[in-house]
Amino acid sequence: MDSRIKEVEYCIFDPTGNITALVETEVDVPSQPEVAAEIMCRHSDVEQVGFVRMYAPGEGPDGASVYLRMAGGEFCGNATMSSAALFAKRNEEHFGDIGYAGVEVDGISQPFSVQLRREDASNWAAGVLMPPAKSIDELRMTAEDYPAAELGTLPVVRMEGIDHIMIEEKSFYYNLKDNRELTESLIRKICRVLDSECLGMMFLADGEKERGLTPLVFVPGADTMFWENSCASGSVAVGQYLAAKAGEKVEAALREPGGTLVVRSDPDSGETWLFGSTKLCSQLSLKLT
Repeated sequence: MDSRIKEVEYCIFDPTGNITALVETEVDVPSQPEVAAEIMCRHSDVEQVGFVRMYAPGEGPDGASVYLRMAGGEFCGNATMSSAALFAKRNEEHFGDIGYAGVEVDGISQPFSVQLRREDASNWAAGVLMPPAKSIDELRMTAEDYPAAELGTLPVVRMEGIDHIMIEEKSFYYNLKDNRELTESLIRKICRVLDSECLGMMFLADGEKERGLTPLVFVPGADTMFWENSCASGSVAVGQYLAAKAGEKVEAALREPGGTLVVRSDPDSGETWLFGSTKLCSQLSLKLT
């Protein structure tokens, strides 16, 4: 821990139930997992912690307004939306009720363009333009991976900063969501096999315009494992996977434990939009021990 840091200022956001803490105090990267652990210990509902820095006008690369690094180095779409909302909150006199904020995410090649509409003093509707998946591959499972495996395959959507495994309701593996201990052990193993920076398992129920989604996310860099209330990047991966499978533009409402996220993905243009919301819950400080 950087001994110079005695206290950190942070905000807690609720983006569709995926409770996120954003630290505004500058903390060096080696100390970030420890600070994140202290915040998560203090707030049992916080599922992830990011560290943000606001840019002065014209300072950010490619027009970025705010810089975000997650404690485990992963990519998080909900934290990206919340960082944009925090920028809007800190610049209310210039931002207005509708606007865009560019979010530079550590390790991602281009800033994300986040469209915001302020609903009230603490709530924003948000849309994020996402880049296309790096690839959509298949992972072949063996009996060594999972003793009851039928040597089947699982789709894997590879993205910048995170990968996601798709498990649809018709899959042999769908019932894994009811055996959390086994699934959490399996995702650790698969994460090593894929050499993923971060790995999600998206359990996708059947449906047409609306489908249930149960997300599990493992972040090796922060050693965190959560059955999340919502997963924005996983929702994007679902949209990209469904669009690639259909060979045409897809729009899906994904009903997750914390609420609904909407994704629109076009395999021809490569554009994917994610629509959700985020709420500023509290602004706090923590004295470090």
